[in-house]
Amino acid sequence: MTRSSLRERFERLGPVRGVDRVPFGSPVTIVLRPMRGFDEIKRVSAAMMLAKRGVSLLGAKRAVERLLEHGETVLRVPTVERAAALAEDLEDAGCRMTIVPLPEPIDVRSLRAGLGMTREQFALRYGLDPEAVRNWERTSGGRAPDLAATRYLQAIARDPDLVGTLIEREPRD
Repeated sequence: MTRSSLRERFERLGPVRGVDRVPFGSPVTIVLRPMRGFDEIKRVSAAMMLAKRGVSLLGAKRAVERLLEHGETVLRVPTVERAAALAEDLEDAGCRMTIVPLPEPIDVRSLRAGLGMTREQFALRYGLDPEAVRNWERTSGGRAPDLAATRYLQAIARDPDLVGTLIEREPRD
């Protein structure tokens, strides 16, 4: 293939569309779902709105494909100037967005005491390592729960009976 024929092929594709990225913003984790039907999603527009906020074009395309295949997708958007602006842009593209917030720190000692449990009872009831619970409760020098543990502790704080019931099982012969 000669250079001129390659150039002609590119010219037939039309002009390359650039992405005007937002100049500043914060990273946000979002869940993306269709507003109505899948056929009403403007795929290219949705991908462009994500790319505008720092998601690579390929990553944005794949996120939209996951949305179409699974009914929702979760992704990290690196540069969001305002969550409301992103939500509005995605709404115009037929998508509904919700934010997955970072967890607030949790006072494990207060949570446990509020449930009226000893440290050992709390650890046993919720399948936690008693030593980890002790470390989380230390006021100085202790380590904070990691992200997954913090989410789990928040679920316990929200509905301790439900969480306890979910991890139980009936005895089997």
